[in-house]
Amino acid sequence: MGEVFAGRYELVDPIGRGGAGAVWRAWDQRRRRYVAAKVLLQSDAHTLLRFVREQALRIDHPHVLAPASWAADDDKVLFTMDLVAGGSLAHVIGDYGPLPPRFVSVLLDQLLSGLAAVHAEGVVHRDIKPANILMEATGTGRPHLRLSDFGISMRKGEPRLTETDFVVGTPGYFAPEQLMGAEPDFPADLFAVGLVALYLLWGRKPDSQALVEHFRAHGVPSAPEGVPAPLWDVISNLLHPDPESRFRTATGARKALAEAVQLLPEAPDGEDPVEVFDQLGPLPAGFGPGGPGTAAAEPAVGFGPPPAAYGPSEPVTAPETGGFHLAPPAPVPPMEAGTRPTTPAPPATPASPAPPAAPARSGGIAPPPAKVTAGILTAALLCFAVGVWALTQL
Repeated sequence: MGEVFAGRYELVDPIGRGGAGAVWRAWDQRRRRYVAAKVLLQSDAHTLLRFVREQALRIDHPHVLAPASWAADDDKVLFTMDLVAGGSLAHVIGDYGPLPPRFVSVLLDQLLSGLAAVHAEGVVHRDIKPANILMEATGTGRPHLRLSDFGISMRKGEPRLTETDFVVGTPGYFAPEQLMGAEPDFPADLFAVGLVALYLLWGRKPDSQALVEHFRAHGVPSAPEGVPAPLWDVISNLLHPDPESRFRTATGARKALAEAVQLLPEAPDGEDPVEVFDQLGPLPAGFGPGGPGTAAAEPAVGFGPPPAAYGPSEPVTAPETGGFHLAPPAPVPPMEAGTRPTTPAPPATPASPAPPAAPARSGGIAPPPAKVTAGILTAALLCFAVGVWALTQL
């Protein structure tokens, strides 16, 4: 069995990794269900303040994956969220390459819907990218995405955690004004949504710098290859270098998208449906659908080892297309024999080593004597981070 964290969460297996911590599949003993648990890798005030900001976000929306609870134990802290099994948009692109326009439109509508809820809370996400947009394992049914990872999000007007000339986010998904040091604002998130849209339609990461230079030198270009003109009208607005020329709200962009979808051509007969697979794979020995010690579920037939469902990887598969100059695609290793033969698999996110087991005692976990000081320090830093965060809300 895995380590029991804070007397409640039993860590099962690592399913992803980010810059601030590792993500585990965990069994919630109180709620009697599996959850995703993000365990922080560091215990310093700066990291803990980011943790406080992220876990404090409570947005109940079908297309937002916000933290549900948090716990501290010994020298580590974690927060939990729903377990999403279908991987990220990066995994879908890794499986299929460029996606059909109508399928992309459904994903964009859901993303904008979730982002509208985030912005309604006064929160700027600041790190919208394919790896942070997770997918439910819906098979060939209607896709269902969840916007996740609010580790660097902030409320408008909230003090920054970095120097003003230090850009926070993922390179390649910055809005032009972010690179100029502007205060975080909603249009910057919308610019990133436009880049995600092109990523889905082209099957690879767009060259945002080339896009911005083209807009500034020649104005709004005509629809590039693979992008229907009605859909391009919406995407090009999202990608405008001048934030004042973009949609002002996610809701406004969503309304324009709904009108554009009415003008899209019908899907050609015989077009294969896009399937969102379960990327988590079977539970390890000793765990079953009902928790630890229950019968394990039968493994899926014909599938090799799955890639991590939570992680920063962004596989690129599509060949060079017309339109703007883009970075060349990176090779993707094929899946093992016996798996989906025509589907390239995204690179697996390296798993974090299992945390050392802690001796148990009746009523909870007894931290080893050598870690008592670290536990006290973590608790003190967490209290300090909560206090700093609370002061910023006054």
